[in-house]
Amino acid sequence: MSRFLTLLAREISSYFRSPIAYTVLVFFLVITGFNFYAGVSVLNRMPSEATVVEAFFNTVFFWFPFVLVFPLLTMRLFSEEYKMGTIEPLMTAPVRDLEVVLSKYCGALLFYVILWLPSLLYFVIFQWQTAQTAGDAAGSYLGGYAMLLLLGMFYLSVGCLASALTNNQIVAAIISFVLITLMFFMGLLTIFILNVSPFLRELTSYLSALEHMMEFSQGIFDTRPVVFYLSMTFFTLFLTFQAFQRRKWAS
Repeated sequence: MSRFLTLLAREISSYFRSPIAYTVLVFFLVITGFNFYAGVSVLNRMPSEATVVEAFFNTVFFWFPFVLVFPLLTMRLFSEEYKMGTIEPLMTAPVRDLEVVLSKYCGALLFYVILWLPSLLYFVIFQWQTAQTAGDAAGSYLGGYAMLLLLGMFYLSVGCLASALTNNQIVAAIISFVLITLMFFMGLLTIFILNVSPFLRELTSYLSALEHMMEFSQGIFDTRPVVFYLSMTFFTLFLTFQAFQRRKWAS
């Protein structure tokens, strides 16, 4: 456990030693802040049954930075180590391969959580200024951020896998962005294709991150997305572990 914590501390410190981390953080604060302001402004213009929480988690200004951030957080995890040659000392150190993979993944996950923590202040400030709650119940807050975490866990694992496959950060970023974008738009097929079978409609509904976020931000909890994202996260991390070991023995 101590070896894992040492590796995890190494990964987290590497984020804050890089200007990319601060650039992403500022980018996120600006976009999410504008997203919150835009959602409140729209709700002020016309009567709506949607809450501020639903408006925050279900706009294009939310999904655009959300999809874009994962390649930025994960592209350097393995690729930079391969390119700089620092992976060899790490491979020969008295640490397990699984500890290396998990430390890199957990480091990215922790930084991802840090990115979203300031957004909690938006709802606190809203309630303080308006004396009204941003959601109908505590479940809407919990559901929105729970889905945010589940989606982040899965998409970060996809980014880790892409980074483990190549020593080029740009290629890793492109691979992860394409895969995540394809998975995201697969859930929107029924919007673009009118004549779809009931099976395809059910499948796209099961895969739709947009629909999952809509339901969870309303406080509607469904165990199927939870099982799906957790199982896909573990499976993708298993593939990352296999890719990392293959690179290790190939070198």
